[in-house]
Amino acid sequence: MLEFVMNRTILIILFALLFTISAAAQGKSSDAIKKQVHDLKSDRIFKLTYDYDSDSTKLFAVAENFDKKDAEHAGTQAINFAMAFTFGGQTLTAPPATINLTFWVLTKKPQFAVSHHLKVTSGLETVDFGDARYAAKPSENMEYLNFVISREDLAKLVISGAKLKLGNADLIFTAPQTNVFANMLKLSTLQ
Repeated sequence: MLEFVMNRTILIILFALLFTISAAAQGKSSDAIKKQVHDLKSDRIFKLTYDYDSDSTKLFAVAENFDKKDAEHAGTQAINFAMAFTFGGQTLTAPPATINLTFWVLTKKPQFAVSHHLKVTSGLETVDFGDARYAAKPSENMEYLNFVISREDLAKLVISGAKLKLGNADLIFTAPQTNVFANMLKLSTLQ
């Protein structure tokens, strides 16, 4: 009789453990991500969209512009950036290994066609992101500098006042911009 009770207890513990593991493996639903965006007061910055044809969801953020003086010093009218990652279905089952980062540059004359290398110094560390995948739409006065960054490097950008060298331009991330990086990290985890 004691053996039956012990076996039953072990089975109950195993089922409880399997249920816990199964629930954790479920990931974070799109609804949970939307709620988290709302709780972070980032509804204007972060958008979550689902594409039925590809059965994929995209989390997209658009940051505010860099300081106007920095943009003008770079020879542009305005510079901001957007970030995004995509995951299959409507549930994030694992944090993305990489996140797409694109600088949007409004300029009458291309400023980054020749030089579009990115280095960011935050704290005592400098991260070299290399050359951008460059694209331009001259008819719209736009340049796009596209980078794929790791989550580890994204975490290094969360330091307020990080300085970046984008091509020949010197810019400083604003506090709201670094907040976008921090929130992207939070939203892209399973918690």
